[in-house]
Amino acid sequence: MNAQFTIWCDNDFDDTQQRERDLLLEGVGPHHLLMFDPNDATARHALRDAEIAFGTPDAPAAAASLRLRWAQLNSAGYTSFDDGEIRAALTARDVIVTNSSDVYAEPCAQHLLAMITGIARGLPVALDSQRGDHSWRRSLRPGLPLLNGQTVLILGYGAIARRLVELLHPLEMNLVAARRQIKGDEPISILTDRQIDEFLPTVDHLVNTLPANKQTDNFVNAARLARLKAGAIVYNIGRGTTLDQHALIKELNCGRLAAAYLDVTEPEPLPTDHPLWSTPNCYISPHLGGGHRTEKERQVRHFLDNLGRFVQGAPLRNRVI
Repeated sequence: MNAQFTIWCDNDFDDTQQRERDLLLEGVGPHHLLMFDPNDATARHALRDAEIAFGTPDAPAAAASLRLRWAQLNSAGYTSFDDGEIRAALTARDVIVTNSSDVYAEPCAQHLLAMITGIARGLPVALDSQRGDHSWRRSLRPGLPLLNGQTVLILGYGAIARRLVELLHPLEMNLVAARRQIKGDEPISILTDRQIDEFLPTVDHLVNTLPANKQTDNFVNAARLARLKAGAIVYNIGRGTTLDQHALIKELNCGRLAAAYLDVTEPEPLPTDHPLWSTPNCYISPHLGGGHRTEKERQVRHFLDNLGRFVQGAPLRNRVI
């Protein structure tokens, strides 16, 4: 395959990201036509003229395009494309969709590592004391657990989960994941969805990396939260819609669950008067998990790597459709 392609791009390079924009222009080179388009109504029209889309293309517009052959999303999430009708339309025309999960696996996994180790070492409580009454909370010491031997159940086994497993492995934790389809080559124990409920009473750390779709909506529901062992901790870095937040609040208020750390909520931004803010032992970060200084550059490099593969007819990284 050696052809010139028209590439539609709505990637939002701001005034501080000229280097990343230049990297994209240089990488595309004179071999392909690159069209920058704002993420507004004109983008849907311009998308019809492109064989390749990079950024956040409108899913229905992509499905309706007769020229589009490949869409590269600059996010790990692909909820708008994970729809039966959209998938069917794209699949019927052999349109490829890839996301940028490789870009976000490392920062999200590091964020989860910080969540897990931070709570275990009492850091949030110590910081509350520093910013509050300045009490010297040395009484925390006897209650601080070692993570060695504790059980972690990771919901979902995508790029984030796989990298998290690598980061947690030196801590000698019991690492288990759940996924819809077991491939058999996973380096840790894998549960099916049907096995999750009976395993929950053994779990010390429930880590939710699930994407948002119809199958995962409210997946961590009241019944599953109630099955967790007393003192368990819940973490969510997937999507807010996958967790029953009202049930979580009840479990934390009564003290049965030890803590929760949420990087995603429903809705976002979380309203200032939302009860999660004041729920005891609930720690919230404002969707920081995937953020990092080189985020835009790594999006571009990921796209350019896949562009080279696409031109050569090789398999693309992070294919979701």
